[in-house]
Amino acid sequence: MSNNVLRAIKGMNDILPGSVPRKDKLPDSGLWLWFENTVRSVLSRYGYQYLLTPTVEPTALFVRGLGEVTDIVEKEMYSWTDEMNGDRLTLRPEATAGIVRAMVEHNALYNGPLRLWTIGAMFRHERPQKGRYRQFHQLDVEALGFAGPDVDAELILMVRRLWQELGLVVGQHVRLELNSLGQPAERQTHREALIAYFEAHADQLDEDAKRRLHSNPLRILDTKNPAMQALVEAAPTLMDFLGGQSLAHFDAVKAVLDAAGLEYRVNTRLVRGMDYYNLTVFEWVTDQLGSQGTVCGGGRYDGLFEQLGGKPAPAVGFGLGIERLLLLIQELGLPVPDAAPDAYAVIAEPQALPRALLTIEALRAQGLAVQMHAGGGSMKAQFKKADASGARFALVFGGDELAQGMVALKPLRDGGGAQSLRPLADAAAWAQELRNA
Repeated sequence: MSNNVLRAIKGMNDILPGSVPRKDKLPDSGLWLWFENTVRSVLSRYGYQYLLTPTVEPTALFVRGLGEVTDIVEKEMYSWTDEMNGDRLTLRPEATAGIVRAMVEHNALYNGPLRLWTIGAMFRHERPQKGRYRQFHQLDVEALGFAGPDVDAELILMVRRLWQELGLVVGQHVRLELNSLGQPAERQTHREALIAYFEAHADQLDEDAKRRLHSNPLRILDTKNPAMQALVEAAPTLMDFLGGQSLAHFDAVKAVLDAAGLEYRVNTRLVRGMDYYNLTVFEWVTDQLGSQGTVCGGGRYDGLFEQLGGKPAPAVGFGLGIERLLLLIQELGLPVPDAAPDAYAVIAEPQALPRALLTIEALRAQGLAVQMHAGGGSMKAQFKKADASGARFALVFGGDELAQGMVALKPLRDGGGAQSLRPLADAAAWAQELRNA
């Protein structure tokens, strides 16, 4: 390949059809569409509505919303100054802050709570690796204006429903981890205990932990440094500082999950990567993707509306990394519905095209997927293309068939079968036959 060819930015990938050969193992667009269709089906059953927010937001939105002393804000955001007006702008690193900004700006909760979801590209400047990219795509789901533990539990059960629809087995392919971060006053007491504990073991802290010791000690618990794991495991846990209301909220969530037969592990070190969380937090994790074990995570963030200048409103939600999840499905070799057309139209001669297209359009109007051969070629070459398409039938528009007002229907799967004729003028009548065959 010429050195003059422009290439995608490292860590920002093309999502291509499965028919396009590529060296990497990134999910193809057919798998992507199947996932999106499954998401739409599941979320609609729970009453969630779709929305879109801008890819570019004010930098201050994420500094104020995520926390100034977080890895995302400190190290990972793509930010710049707009040359036209001097505004500081950022490619969104996550979706929740932008959704809450939109709700505040449009007073969207005026008529009551909302259940919302979106899918879009997010951006973080980090080292690309398997399941972790600089441009990645996320499913984001938010229940806004609901204060009770019932919605926390329903949200988690909805994710379980999504796993089931995608073919993932809970407990085998993915598992649930759960924690409560309590309320700000409880976290403050815990924060003071953490600072005292880590100060007493200052010689064991790495540079990142020392820098965060007084600004955000909770983030130290999320360290990936193996040398600090024993120290972190022995640190005071937030659960020991929770009051009666926070514990009651957490117990109510667990009671619903228990009643639904959903197994989980209470992980008292689970803190998530953003500062806006309170009360329930959760992650769905897997052992199948190496160090990139989290495929879905979220929790409650009741203070974010007020933090971003709006009226106080309770909220809970989650984000799901699409590339990472689809890689998991590929790694497991789970069955994915075939996106092949129902039929492939083989057109013997150019003069057959007008009548062939009328029949093809009539079949498409009945909901059938019919791929038409284009570009000419021998019958043998066209049948080879028909077979490669994965279609269940070939529709053969040959001269002899057209002279009789017919099209030949040739089965292509399960060993093929006898060819038969169908009337061109009555395609709608036999479309159902093709659909059910």
